[in-house]
Amino acid sequence: MSFISVLEKIGKDFAKGLTWAVSYAVPVEKLAALLFPSAAPELTAVVTATTLIQNAVLMVEQKFAASGTAKGTGTQKLAEVIQLAGAAVTSLLATAGINADTNYIQKLVSAVVSILNVQGQVEPLAS
Repeated sequence: MSFISVLEKIGKDFAKGLTWAVSYAVPVEKLAALLFPSAAPELTAVVTATTLIQNAVLMVEQKFAASGTAKGTGTQKLAEVIQLAGAAVTSLLATAGINADTNYIQKLVSAVVSILNVQGQVEPLAS
């Protein structure tokens, strides 16, 4: 076995080990709450708001995909996500001291969609 083959094997095993370790790591929001207990309520509100946005985006994407109209409907999708989660997200962010109007929430939704697009999960929404 050549030296390069050994290094390749070690690299593959390292990637498997890292994936396994990450799956057992403490979720970052819990770790942050432990490290910064005075900020825990704000962290919880922001994490919950982000979760709501992501879940609304995924639900709307599934709905449009199931109806066969997933492409070219970004404005409609954005409107539905805002309708589903906008008020709750605004309220949660206010709890964390973040003043979030509709424009701000739309930008957050677009940011979540962009991240999901990088992962290959959804089609872009209109902003």
